[in-house]
Amino acid sequence: MSKALVRLYPAAYRAAHGEEILDVHREMTADLSRPARLRADADLAAHALRVRLGLDPASPAGRFFALAAPFALAAAAVDGGLYLARWYAGLVLSPAPVRIQLTTMDGAWILYVLLSLLVCAGAIVALTGRWARGAGAAVCGLLGTALCGILATPAHREGPVAPVAALLTVAVVLACPPGRRGDRRLSTAAGAMAAVGWFPVVVVDAGAYTGALGVTTEYGAWPVLVLAFTGAVLAWRARSSGLWELGAMAVASPPLIAHAYTDAWGDLRPVLGIFLLLPLAAVLTASFRRVRRRH
Repeated sequence: MSKALVRLYPAAYRAAHGEEILDVHREMTADLSRPARLRADADLAAHALRVRLGLDPASPAGRFFALAAPFALAAAAVDGGLYLARWYAGLVLSPAPVRIQLTTMDGAWILYVLLSLLVCAGAIVALTGRWARGAGAAVCGLLGTALCGILATPAHREGPVAPVAALLTVAVVLACPPGRRGDRRLSTAAGAMAAVGWFPVVVVDAGAYTGALGVTTEYGAWPVLVLAFTGAVLAWRARSSGLWELGAMAVASPPLIAHAYTDAWGDLRPVLGIFLLLPLAAVLTASFRRVRRRH
């Protein structure tokens, strides 16, 4: 089994380090139980795949996905949190008793709600210091929501957009190299972005439900705007042009784009207009940086 896993490495890397990897792996797994050995084999296969894709901690791709991964989790938490908030508001405001509503809910819908809760809880755990556990839970929740969306789509989640966004988010999170996971500064920024992207929308929705506000929705633009602003702030602090940071925000944005599509528009054309906030922020950041250098 170990020899087969070592073959997953690129030929040049295998020729230089294959025997060493094989010896270390055999020594580490010699006294392990079968489940523990399977986990070790999975770790070795994942490492081989990261090396083959150039996702080691020192590579540009590894650093890029290390920047994008916390914000991908935060974006997934915003999408799941908004879904849960609107589901709860509908539950509370309905004239039917809550107990009757819960007992008559479709099983796929209940499962989707629970999986969305798992995504939110996992993202919070990951961004507050326990990356491995939290990201693992969030990834399981995202895979579950994608499967629900494919097999038995709940109401207001029509089409393939939400499942595709969930799978893209899983790919971004898993692409983050182990040596760069759980960066405290990025996790803090991602958590702040999630809070600012989620809370005002909930307030607006609450006002719309109660009639206290004259607006009914923000049409999915606010969370993406917050994500773009966060990328611009990161670029400003790093004294960069903004292309790297806003590129990472674009990679992290699929859950928010899916939210705008499924919960507001149902049409990709205005959603693509919302997505243009990210490249626009990159252009403005680069232009402002260039003007500042001249002065």
